[in-house]
Amino acid sequence: MLNILYFASVRERLGRSAEELALPAGVRDVAGLIRHLGQRGGAWEDLAGTRNLRCAVNQQMVPLESPLADGDELAFFPPVTGG
Repeated sequence: MLNILYFASVRERLGRSAEELALPAGVRDVAGLIRHLGQRGGAWEDLAGTRNLRCAVNQQMVPLESPLADGDELAFFPPVTGG
C-alpha cells in the first residue's frame, strides 16, 4: 500500500488530506501514479495536469521520475513562494 498525503491547495481541490492506495499494476514511478490518479476524472484530472507539482517520497523531495515501492509515503503539494 502507498500512503498518499495531499497538502495546501492540492488538498482543497481534491477534498481530502490523505488516502491509502495499493500500488497499481504497471505504475513504477511518481509520474505514473499521477497519470493513474488523473484517470479518476474531475479534480484528479486537474492534479495530473498541474505544472510544478511538488512531490516527496518518504519525506524526501523527488523528481517525477522517482520510483515508487509498496509501503512508500508519497506527498503532493503545490510550489511555494516566499518573499
